[in-house]
Amino acid sequence: MARARTISTRPEPERACLVTVGVRGRDGPLALGESLDELAHLAASAGAVVVSRFSQMLPKPSRTYLGSGKIDELKEAIKRDSIDVVIFDDELHPTQQRALEDALHTKVIDRSGLILDVFAARARTREGKLQTDLAQSEHLLPRLAGQWSHLERLGGGIGTRGPGEAQIETDRRLVRTKIARLKRELEQVRQQRARQRRNRARGETRIVDLVGYTNAGKSALFNRLTAATVLVKNQLFSTLDPTTRRIHLPSGDSAVITDTVGFIHKLPTIVVAAFRATLEELREADILLHVVDASSPLAPQHAMVVDKILRDLELSDIPRILVLNKIDLVPGGFDGQLPEWATGSLGVQKAVFTSAVTGTGIEALRLAIDEELRGGVVAFDAAANGRSQIDH
Repeated sequence: MARARTISTRPEPERACLVTVGVRGRDGPLALGESLDELAHLAASAGAVVVSRFSQMLPKPSRTYLGSGKIDELKEAIKRDSIDVVIFDDELHPTQQRALEDALHTKVIDRSGLILDVFAARARTREGKLQTDLAQSEHLLPRLAGQWSHLERLGGGIGTRGPGEAQIETDRRLVRTKIARLKRELEQVRQQRARQRRNRARGETRIVDLVGYTNAGKSALFNRLTAATVLVKNQLFSTLDPTTRRIHLPSGDSAVITDTVGFIHKLPTIVVAAFRATLEELREADILLHVVDASSPLAPQHAMVVDKILRDLELSDIPRILVLNKIDLVPGGFDGQLPEWATGSLGVQKAVFTSAVTGTGIEALRLAIDEELRGGVVAFDAAANGRSQIDH
């Protein structure tokens, strides 16, 4: 009897080419290669296979974002490596994106579109899906004209006059209607959150929020502190939806702690706007726990990105505890010393050193939260590997 054959219907992963441009005289927190590495991680999170990478230094990005010579190199790579999508490491203007698609004859997306795609895959709650849907719709609206470029290539004449433009206008109206509906629904969510915050204030509930770069281990730390079961994976934005639990402190008091969405280099402004209801939660926090992956060679840059976003959100006045996490993964072992970038760039004089995996420093973190909420000053003994001393 012949063995039955099964045919997989799973789509093949898209083959991606990554492109970044450095602007002379404009330094960012990450070098070009580091930014491309992060873009590759994002692309992998979205299910793509990165086949090739390109970078170029320019005085400023052109109408096609790249120089003509680099465009020709890209064309050859697309044909040679059977590239399905070219991903650019910046937010492209809609005219740049259309010009690139016309020049390369393949799908082009920018960093914002890629991040939104990852967000769409991660969102689980109604609020998270609404926020992501709104951001995607606002990102799509100015790019709709490019969706109809195939009509322009027909060369005009009978059968091509009118319908394309009419369809664009119809689509724009539909997207604008959708955006308005999503904003109304998110405003209801925002009002509901505001009521919850007022209720917490009346009940004198203290609030602690976890913030940090994506994949810094916030969710694993949250699970350790609260015995929760939030999804923990070694991938960007594995947890998108905020989760709140009660935490019990050494003094016998309790507080509520929230695991929030992670930040990232070049976080799209439309994402910040769409997630306003979630980010407004941070304004009500009594303490922010700034979680940093201590094992990452990019820890200083990641910490500075988060610090800048918090300043941009006008959250600098909220008391903050620096949590250097994943000390069990520090190459060569953890020496118990506060790194120079923390005391220098961030001006931090104290921190808690933790490992969400082994449990190291978790009780010291509870104690630090407790003392901060009660108005005490906590001096952390780095040499004690996470244990803390209390100054009154």
